[in-house]
Amino acid sequence: MTKATRRTRPRLPWAMLAVPAAAGVPLGILWWLLAPGGLNLITRDPAFGSGTNPDVWLPRDLTLAGLLVLAGCFLAVVLADKKRPDPQADLVAGLAGALCGAALAWQAGLMAAQLWAPAVDASANASIAFSLRAWPVLLLWPAATAVSVFVLELLDLMGRKPAAEHESRRTLWQGQ
Repeated sequence: MTKATRRTRPRLPWAMLAVPAAAGVPLGILWWLLAPGGLNLITRDPAFGSGTNPDVWLPRDLTLAGLLVLAGCFLAVVLADKKRPDPQADLVAGLAGALCGAALAWQAGLMAAQLWAPAVDASANASIAFSLRAWPVLLLWPAATAVSVFVLELLDLMGRKPAAEHESRRTLWQGQ
């Protein structure tokens, strides 16, 4: 009698998709709190408090960029953990979650500005309102995650002792 084997479907890493995506919401609110043109908690300079000053636009985008890179580094540390059953699926889900989280951070920052900031007249230029001018910033979270995972894996490979590999080869040759 043959034994029927039951095929098990691979576990989908929903947590690695959902957690970074959900983390985008508080990250977007933090962007609005810290960025010039938002609540401006970093500089507290009144000249940077309004989006009518064009000098605010680049630091506003760079604030989100810094937060997304930091989030990517944190996610990479989680993804580089060696105890995961399917690290490749977790990496793909984590990168997709990071991209969704970046988009949610952008939208949450815009929503925070609409809810808690005074109304502004952006008829002269759309960037006067709290916004993101450099859309490629949204790719920084998955990019920072991918690069950081690569560096962490490379450091792990470089840190392994080659003696264990030589011992296994020696016993293999001696056994023949």
